[in-house]
Amino acid sequence: MDCIRYDRDADGIVTLTLDNPGKSANMMNTAFRAALERAVDRLEAERGQIRGVIVTSAKKTFLAGGDLSAILALTPGDFADAFHRAEHTKSLLRRLELLGRPVAAAINGSALGGGMELCLACHARFCVDAKGLKLGLPETNLGLIPAAGGIVRLVRMIGLQAAVPMIVDGKSISPAKALELGLVTEVVPDIDTALRQARDWIASGPELTKPWDRKGYTLPGSTEAYIADPMYLRTAPILLIKKSRGRYPAQEAAMRAAFEGASVDFDAASRIESRRFAEVGTGPVAKNMITTLFFHMQDANAGKARPEGIAPRKVSRLGVLGAGMMGGGIAHAAASRGVDCVMKDATLENAEKGMDRLRGMVEGQIARGHTSRDKADALLARIRPSGEAKDLDGCDLIIEAVFEDRALKASVTREAEPMLAPGGIFASNTSTLPITGLAEASAKPANFIGLHFFSPVDRMPLVEIIKGRETSAETLAGALDFVQQIGKTPIVVNDSRGFFTSRVFGTYIREGAQMVEDGISAALVENVAADAGLPVGPLTVLDQVSLSLTHSARQQALRDAEAEGTTLAPAAGYGIIARMVELGRPGRAGGGGFYDYGADGSKTLWPGLATQFNAGSASIDAKEVEDRLLYIQAIEAIRIFEEGVVETVRDANVGSILGIGYPRWTGGVLQFVTMIGTAAFAARADALADAHGERFRPPALLREKAARNEAFV
Repeated sequence: MDCIRYDRDADGIVTLTLDNPGKSANMMNTAFRAALERAVDRLEAERGQIRGVIVTSAKKTFLAGGDLSAILALTPGDFADAFHRAEHTKSLLRRLELLGRPVAAAINGSALGGGMELCLACHARFCVDAKGLKLGLPETNLGLIPAAGGIVRLVRMIGLQAAVPMIVDGKSISPAKALELGLVTEVVPDIDTALRQARDWIASGPELTKPWDRKGYTLPGSTEAYIADPMYLRTAPILLIKKSRGRYPAQEAAMRAAFEGASVDFDAASRIESRRFAEVGTGPVAKNMITTLFFHMQDANAGKARPEGIAPRKVSRLGVLGAGMMGGGIAHAAASRGVDCVMKDATLENAEKGMDRLRGMVEGQIARGHTSRDKADALLARIRPSGEAKDLDGCDLIIEAVFEDRALKASVTREAEPMLAPGGIFASNTSTLPITGLAEASAKPANFIGLHFFSPVDRMPLVEIIKGRETSAETLAGALDFVQQIGKTPIVVNDSRGFFTSRVFGTYIREGAQMVEDGISAALVENVAADAGLPVGPLTVLDQVSLSLTHSARQQALRDAEAEGTTLAPAAGYGIIARMVELGRPGRAGGGGFYDYGADGSKTLWPGLATQFNAGSASIDAKEVEDRLLYIQAIEAIRIFEEGVVETVRDANVGSILGIGYPRWTGGVLQFVTMIGTAAFAARADALADAHGERFRPPALLREKAARNEAFV
């Protein structure tokens, strides 16, 4: 069965129905391109019997992008092949565009990437106003650029200034926004109406020549002298570099293809687009981003970590212990997905304060247009503030989100756990404390698990699920079901102090502090972190989370180790952190830390760093600083993988990007090692260890993989 069904009716209207057999979605892969070529050949052969063409889909989505597995197989030596493949695809769409018969798209589902490019090649587009339907060219989000004429046509339809943000940022838009921009002809209520209007449009005898194929065409927004506003032409590239720091070649390639293509004819612009696609498609960043942000994310969201043979379950009633920012955020996330919540604090007054914070949050969302008044009111109505444990009765899941204090967590566990419904799950939102130890307060440790949310919960998509020693498979499955139910992405790890994300992130902030203690300029450390694509500098993070809290946590860990009869090895960064606390610099909340903070919200690095620690006296280049910040996290991730705390490369990569902000261009901590090559990475790690300390020395697992030049997959 072909990927495209060809049906010509008695009126001479051909309907091309995209219907990839045996698949849930249509994809612009090799089979599809072959089917499209056969369809275009037949259309041209039967042109005399055809009045018009309608392109639609038999799937819930119209057409997805290209075959990303094929992109992953490309190497730098495949540049010519990638170029010619792109040229061939766009030649088919160009033949459809120049068929000499009206071609309409009846868009019944999301058309993204190649799907949008096919629609743009049609002469008219009738789009169903369906919930969740999106249109756009999101390729840059995976390190690629459109390669089937999407850049060329979008620029010619709406001009550079309107098209470039869509192309470079890879943002998808709603049918209503597409209509406003002139990218669709009509927005209709259902597919039957779309098909009917497409037929009526064909019968009206529409103009068959696209504007850019007519004599005298000028680019929207252009003048005789410039292809767009001169100020925009000067500032857009600067703003892009400022935003991307040069780490995302696809964004630069997309802008270049748009700007360069706007200055030449359609065919030349198409070739430019193909060349720019081949550049990024054969490069390492696209492979990193596709591997993690598509394939690994897809598997994580599909519940690949879920134990088999266990019936799915749904949380109807959730209990949250603690009405602070974290507890309130968890309640908000669940209520936004229709889950009834009880948000309990020590007193009803405290719980009501938490509700006031949530009301302020949703008011802000309404003001920004992210939700409606009705939806916000319905969300808040699902959350019941309480100061009484009895109000938790019948909850399917209870999550404690109280302070990181073992005794407090044990107390609230004993109080709330009896209120669970039969078979209910109790979870801790701890970010560092071992789950097995916390489960000692539980009467049913098999039903106890860790659910580590990240702050702010409404914006952070990850939940780290931690299995205790006695956590059952049924509890893990139920936890995964809940995380998916509220629209978050899960990773699953085994129990240890700090689990995965906190352990890895801890090495980052401590390494930043250690470099200042080593005499490196604090400004250099912070700026290099930003240039590498890390969202917040390590010194800024330490100030925000509190140097005194970090110091106290270290002292507690040392006491715990002593009580257990073990010792903790010296760790980077703690020396300067302790000294900063002694100097009365406990962090932002305490008046200042590495930074001084102005009443107007401004911040400047504390001058005392130079006098107290000789910061700025050491000579070091930016690449050395960057390697220390990126390598230390990857090395810790390898140790954690080696220990079996994290069991899959997928969870390590997804967790590092979504949870701690490891740069997206790397594909995550272990994909970064694979990009460098395990042998080259191990050699560089040894050099860093020789220069800066044994913490950089390659773990045994890395040595083994380096000896075989084996990637982390």
